[in-house]
Amino acid sequence: MLKSHIDHMAITAPSLEAGVEYVQQTLGVSPQVGGEHPRMGTHNCLLKLGEKCYLEVISINPDAPSPNRPRWFQLDAPDPCQPVRLATWIARTDDIHAAATASPVALGKVEPMSRGRMNWLITIPADGSLPLQGIAPTLIQWGTGIHPAATLPESGCALVYLEGFHPDAGKVTRVLESISFEGDFRVSALPPEQKPYLVAYIQTPSGMRQLGAPGF
Repeated sequence: MLKSHIDHMAITAPSLEAGVEYVQQTLGVSPQVGGEHPRMGTHNCLLKLGEKCYLEVISINPDAPSPNRPRWFQLDAPDPCQPVRLATWIARTDDIHAAATASPVALGKVEPMSRGRMNWLITIPADGSLPLQGIAPTLIQWGTGIHPAATLPESGCALVYLEGFHPDAGKVTRVLESISFEGDFRVSALPPEQKPYLVAYIQTPSGMRQLGAPGF
């Protein structure tokens, strides 16, 4: 039976240093080095937020050759007003092909991806865009083996819930229903002229903190 859950959230940044600094200033902890994505020309840093949940800082890898396609997570067309931002989230599913087909919003083509010894399937729009401006999730299905969060050191941080703000909140809700999403993702409506955004509520060693907000 199809089921989906929050897997991780993605902070896009012009460099890993800028993204890590944002997390350090906001949460008081630092992500650790992850690895490289050869097919996308990107690299990342990671922070554990739960047994099967983590935060990813991702940016273009200046030492990697440019791919012959748009990079994922809209990294080739960053928001000039928010160069470092909580851009989107990724939902883990047990049947990515069924979930992608069921979604009323196109989430992208299912493609194989790797980082080091890890392999997975993920939805990637051909133009590198973010479905529903990042409020609809990217889908991921991990291969057999250990979940990436299990390889990360304890951070003292835990995701409490994630909230998405979008002018068409009903469309976001229909996407979540179509992929049989289970978890604490809250959808709130915005005026038509306001830009969508995400807010992650994270318990840290220093108390509750928020990642993402209008202009952050």
